[in-house]
Amino acid sequence: MPEIPRLELDGIGCRFGAVRALDAVSLAVAPGEIVGLLGDSGCGKSTLLRIVAGLERPDRGTMRLDGRPVGPGVPPEARGIGMMFQDYALFPHLTVAENVRFGLAGLPRARAGAVAAARLAEVGLTARAGHYPATLSGGEAQRVALARALAPGPRLLLLDEPFSNLDRRTRDRVRADTLAVLREAGATALLVTHDPEEALEVCDRIGLMRAGRLAQTGTGAELYRRPASLFAARFLGELGEIPGRCRAGSLDTPFGALPAPGFAEGAPLCAAFRPAALRIAGDRPVDPAGDGVPARVLRRIYLGVGARLEVAVAGIPDPLRLAVPPEAGHAPGSELTLTLDRERVYIFADDRD
Repeated sequence: MPEIPRLELDGIGCRFGAVRALDAVSLAVAPGEIVGLLGDSGCGKSTLLRIVAGLERPDRGTMRLDGRPVGPGVPPEARGIGMMFQDYALFPHLTVAENVRFGLAGLPRARAGAVAAARLAEVGLTARAGHYPATLSGGEAQRVALARALAPGPRLLLLDEPFSNLDRRTRDRVRADTLAVLREAGATALLVTHDPEEALEVCDRIGLMRAGRLAQTGTGAELYRRPASLFAARFLGELGEIPGRCRAGSLDTPFGALPAPGFAEGAPLCAAFRPAALRIAGDRPVDPAGDGVPARVLRRIYLGVGARLEVAVAGIPDPLRLAVPPEAGHAPGSELTLTLDRERVYIFADDRD
């Protein structure tokens, strides 16, 4: 028998005046699954999260929790949903332990204290139980907010940009710790983020949003390796692009003609590829009779564990980037011969603004 989704959204729409924030969004989240809503500011991801929480009302569509309909009139506190806000929303006049116990008012005091203590132990903050939020670091405050959200044992946990207020080093560590806690608790979670790296690291599946719609849904590997559009390909990582038009079922590029089946004659197209699809075939200008195309190094970007070259290729309007070892030379102004792995090229309709 198929597993009943913990959360099921069907055709959710929401309008604010003349602005349609969400347009027919459908999504299911399985028990124990962490699903990310990824997209730029204004794409509708936080609005969708607030609708699930009961903080906004949709103007169309249905929502189910564990197979049971949840109408817009069901208040947030009756939904069995936990939420972590971007600013953590800790009560400054309560201690860490009191913050975590706040959502456990229905339990006997001793039981509530035991649950709060267990959650604080899970996030490694037992020693800070008697401290106040003003004394905590950003990472500690985030972990207190997580413990408080998990303490009542919610059916679903909502996380709204939970790591965005942390510096890079702290964010990486806290993100890994948070994921470990969610996995240990078997939590079902819906996470909003604008950071592709965060979505790829934390989420089992990702819903990429654009202008109030789901542009593509799938695992991180599916979205990265098999993007459904030029927009999706761009959002999930660095991309080289070669624009052109369909001619006799192909797209002509400096690397040769690339098959473009299914597109109308003359349709604007774009060949897109990750930096790893480019290879250096030589350090001298290409022989016209040989393979590859000539390129000139514009910039070398040192990244510690590796490096990026930014190169110009005649016939391609924007510079291309490729990965090289950190010890590689290739100073600006030097010339290279490049080849392109055709098996790693995507051909899309050109939707550039």
